[in-house]
Amino acid sequence: MDFGQQYAAIDARDARFDGQFITAVSSTGIYCRPSCPARTPKPANVTFYRTSAAAHDAGYRACKRCLPDAVPGDPAWNLRRDTAARAMRLIADGEVDRTGVDGLAARLGYSPRQLGRILRHELGAGALSLARAQRAQTARTLLTASTLRFADVAFAAGFGSVRQFNDTLQQVFDLTPGQVRATARRGSGSGPPGSDHDAGGPVRISLLLPTRLPFDNGIFDVLREQAVAGVEQATASTYARTLRLPGGPAWFHAEAVRTGSSGGAALPVTVSVGGLGDLPPLLSRIRRLFDLDADPMAVDLALSRVPVLRGLVASRPGLRVPGSVDAEETVLRALVVQDMPGPGTTAALDRLAALGPAVQGPGSPLTRLFPSAQHIAAAPDALLPGSPACRQALRTVAQQLASGALAVDVGADADELRSHLLVLDGVSAGTADYVVMRVLGHPDVALTDDPDVRDSWSGLAAQRAATIRATDAGDHPALDEAMAAARPWRSYATEHLRRAANLPDLAPEQAAPRSYATYSYPASERK
Repeated sequence: MDFGQQYAAIDARDARFDGQFITAVSSTGIYCRPSCPARTPKPANVTFYRTSAAAHDAGYRACKRCLPDAVPGDPAWNLRRDTAARAMRLIADGEVDRTGVDGLAARLGYSPRQLGRILRHELGAGALSLARAQRAQTARTLLTASTLRFADVAFAAGFGSVRQFNDTLQQVFDLTPGQVRATARRGSGSGPPGSDHDAGGPVRISLLLPTRLPFDNGIFDVLREQAVAGVEQATASTYARTLRLPGGPAWFHAEAVRTGSSGGAALPVTVSVGGLGDLPPLLSRIRRLFDLDADPMAVDLALSRVPVLRGLVASRPGLRVPGSVDAEETVLRALVVQDMPGPGTTAALDRLAALGPAVQGPGSPLTRLFPSAQHIAAAPDALLPGSPACRQALRTVAQQLASGALAVDVGADADELRSHLLVLDGVSAGTADYVVMRVLGHPDVALTDDPDVRDSWSGLAAQRAATIRATDAGDHPALDEAMAAARPWRSYATEHLRRAANLPDLAPEQAAPRSYATYSYPASERK
């Protein structure tokens, strides 16, 4: 977007662009989200920044009225495949907090100095500033959504000291931690949902993760179909699971996205972690699992221009592509699905999950962690599910993951990750593509060999042949042709087709709608 387009967005107070750029106003010294309700500033006083970190470095503070950091993330970090995007995904996952800027640079294959130059050129701020902005955003979320002590909030958000925490909040928000919490309570008219934390014990907290509208809560149905006994539990509107984090076992429970009185939407979650430092990466992974940072209006508009997909998009506005909370687990589960597609998949995954260690969960149906790569690599063949070829593939890939020879995480390059997977015996091209789509949140992966996708496509062709003149039946495009027209959102086209396969008796335009959180489109776009 150029200056004129960005200025038009803030003049219209268009919430679709919240999180995608920052508006800094020189006459006030503050920066805002595009939808800020304040009077539109004069163009001469406006500077647009790619990130809030760049605005911080330029001397601006966050607007207390629109809270520009309390918005969904930028969908570009999944769409883009360059170094800056990979760095942003890793920073959100806590890489700088775990290994520092040197570790981040090494993970991306650059020197710290060169990485700094790249990030400042692309995003207007270096890695430390970007991580600092992430910490400030996490701190504000925890202050407003919990009763955690200020010191606990500081360390949970990744700050090295309470003094650094206080100084950052003063610089970014022009508020003390106490004022941030008090302001949120006055605005909501009640206290925060609350939290539970005993010294040295696990941290439990309930909060809201913002997202863009519309949002198709049908993603819960997808997670329910794939749920593994003991590790996950899902219904049509809830999802809970355990996972392994650096500080120890953790779990979370999510509910269907809700629309607030102010028009915003958020995913309610309750999380429990063994160490305060695990909170930011856990929240980042939940966001990725539910695809909360997607730009659904851009996706739906683009896919609606493909005639054969138009009905599917209309039946499921705001569809999300599930991501991953554990990259290694996603790879190992994909191998089982590759070997046993269909009804036998669940039983095979349950058998694999039984290798995982038990966890304590009083009153909870979640009883174990999914086995680590080390667990699977060391397991006897008799305990592994699937055919002999599947068991061998599981062992080979698990050994590669356990030794570090195969690195799978959100900072990977898509082409490199796919290549590394394909050289392993037993990994098909479709499985490699599926891993790239789920782990990286890649929006442009076409799973054209997926049985559900092909069945759905055949059904669409049959419907079209039944409703148009026989001489025009050949107008139904080939699957590859339609997918090419869906670029750069082929992952979403794939997900639409996979879900349509579960409604074989209904035309796409007649498919029963899921539970939606909705958005009122501007009049100019309703056509």
